[in-house]
Amino acid sequence: MGKKGKKEKKVKGAEKTAAKMEKKVSKRSKREEEDLEALIAEFQNLDAKKTQVVETTCPPPSPRLSASLSAHPEKDELIMFGGEFFNGRKTYLYNDLFFYNIKKNTWVKSEIPNPPPPRCSHQAVVVPQGGGQLWVFGGEFASPNGEQFYHYKDLWVLHLATHTWENIKAPGGPSGRSGHRMVLSKRQLLVFGGFHESTRDFIYYNDIYSFSLDTFSWSRFNPSGSAPCPRSACQMTSTTDGMGVIIYGGYSKVRVKKDVEKGTIHSDMFLLKREGKDDQEKWLWSRLNPSGNKPPPRSGFSLAVGPAGRAVLFGGVCDEEEEETLEGDFYNDLYLYDTVKNRWFPGQLRGNKSEKKKKRRGKKGGAEGEGGEKKEEEEEEEEGAPQGPTEVIKEIVTEDGTVMTIKEVIPGAQEEEEEEEEEEEEEEDDASAPLVEPCARSSAMATVRQGKLFLYGGMFEVGDRQFTLNDFYCLDLNKMDQWEVLVEMDPKTQEWLEESESEDEEEEEEGEAKGAEGEEEEEESEEESEDEKDEDEHPAVQEGETVTDYQSRTEQYWMGLARANMGPDAKDKKVAKVALAMAKVFFEDQ
Repeated sequence: MGKKGKKEKKVKGAEKTAAKMEKKVSKRSKREEEDLEALIAEFQNLDAKKTQVVETTCPPPSPRLSASLSAHPEKDELIMFGGEFFNGRKTYLYNDLFFYNIKKNTWVKSEIPNPPPPRCSHQAVVVPQGGGQLWVFGGEFASPNGEQFYHYKDLWVLHLATHTWENIKAPGGPSGRSGHRMVLSKRQLLVFGGFHESTRDFIYYNDIYSFSLDTFSWSRFNPSGSAPCPRSACQMTSTTDGMGVIIYGGYSKVRVKKDVEKGTIHSDMFLLKREGKDDQEKWLWSRLNPSGNKPPPRSGFSLAVGPAGRAVLFGGVCDEEEEETLEGDFYNDLYLYDTVKNRWFPGQLRGNKSEKKKKRRGKKGGAEGEGGEKKEEEEEEEEGAPQGPTEVIKEIVTEDGTVMTIKEVIPGAQEEEEEEEEEEEEEEDDASAPLVEPCARSSAMATVRQGKLFLYGGMFEVGDRQFTLNDFYCLDLNKMDQWEVLVEMDPKTQEWLEESESEDEEEEEEGEAKGAEGEEEEEESEEESEDEKDEDEHPAVQEGETVTDYQSRTEQYWMGLARANMGPDAKDKKVAKVALAMAKVFFEDQ
């Protein structure tokens, strides 16, 4: 009894501390939020003037991140709402609504009277009732300078059959927050975690609320067991039996000194399970220890639910915090989590193989299809696993002349032995094109419809510059063959305005830029000829040499070249990885 009593006191003490902190944050941020409420009210007044639904065929949505992308419950359509964009000087928040027709590959912008005000980092869930509904909760609004934040605690529903927005005013719901997670579990929406931030303070949550779709009422759960620590931006997935939810990862930060904050990327997993009957149900937290290969720690990943209830995780970023610098590694890899087997496995692309190869492999390894996924999981357990994919650096020049360095994954040599065995067949076929994959990014929008994963936008950083994307990809999760590009990234959309000290400085820079146009053209032609000359000077591929032999023989050369491109501060491990990728790309071009 004594131990139990102490434990209960600790829990109550933690709850009191959290309540005090929330009150403190609320008090300090109240003035900020009052300022932003006036700005939000202006947006709502403009929207209130709209009296009818206007639908317009349009190009794909503008570059953005932290929007919501949902699959229509009845139609082959996707629904995008909200999001944000930052151009270096100003933050833009959206409340526009788009419908994407999967079969026609077309976008329609739908302007519906009285929508939710602009926001990002909210949550949206579709439910099939009433001809289909899109439920939206929370999110944040930021001032144009990005220094003040308003966190919503409102709940909205978009009636898809009638194209009308409705603000659901139900008391007892979660406090204002963003970065939370919301899923459908039987006849209720479950909301977990998130954070609230003002200029001076912040707080992260690990509370869980339920909104009943029958009674339209909120209730707060008080589960027993070991709960996850407070966090935002985690993965939250309903179990296939509808009896619980699974939480993975997330991000939180703490203040270690007056002006020093330390972030933590979480990689733990928890199960929140419903027990008992409806009138006497209880909820219990327990820690999960999954098998397989978990994703490396990261935040800002995209998540969706694939076939058979598998959770799908794409990309993200891992920030390496050092004394005065913050360097981020962005990812474009794919991981799947089997909620039934409690197992993680990487989503390796198989490539688009010819019919001949499929038949030959069928004889060797048995029928594909059902066994394809099994084979994919078993590959992890084999000894001497082949080397995975490597990163290659590509450069794209934007309209303003900025060079974007993009990491892309080139498939590794895991199929080298198979390729040697089928050399005769490969000679008959055309050389297969390299697999196309989305570049590394975080905060992209993802959803699954009819077994296909759709991925839109997001962002990545190069130095102090942020690149916000509006490219669009699709991947068949049953075939896992290759990404289909629906919208290519357009460098011309990459607007970025550097901070300048004065307008005079801007004018001076413009004058210098105009005066130097002729010189730049000459320099560009010289650089092009120099690039061609450099390519000729790369170590030649010798006759009969394999890519591994070539990489080994020319390692020092490519290491030097990679170091020169990446700078003296780049880590040796990264330089070596890039050097291998550069050598492989050059080898394959010969």
